[in-house]
This record gives sequence, C-alpha cells and structure tokens, in this order.
Amino acid sequence: MELNCPVCDHPLERQGENAHCAQCEQDYAVQALCPECNKPLEVLKACGAVDYFCQNGHGLISKKRVEFVVVTP
Repeated sequence: MELNCPVCDHPLERQGENAHCAQCEQDYAVQALCPECNKPLEVLKACGAVDYFCQNGHGLISKKRVEFVVVTP
C-alpha cells in the first residue's frame, strides 16, 4: 500500500514507523490500524519480526491486512 503526502499528494518514503515526503521535506508518523475496527494496533517487535495485535478483540492481525495511515500534526 502506497502512502501519499497529505499536503502535496506525492508518494511518501517509509522509514520504519515514520514517512518522509521528499517534495515537501516533511516527516510524518505512520499509524497501523485494525482492518476490522479501524482502531490503532499494538506493534509487537521480537527477534527482528514485527506483529500487530488488536486490543479490541480481533487478536493478531496479519501484516498484509494492516491499514497504514499518515498521522498529521
């Protein structure tokens, strides 16, 4: 899934939990949302693996199903 800059709509470059717009020279936070309830997911990191957990009853969420959104200040 490609994220676009909320200001200029150019594609953002992902950098872990952040994203950078080369056009605007701005950095943005990226948040993982549950595809079932659209609430923030807890990010679990261990041994180089990243998993996503929904605390609202949907359990572990596959990385392929996670919806990423740009958080604007």
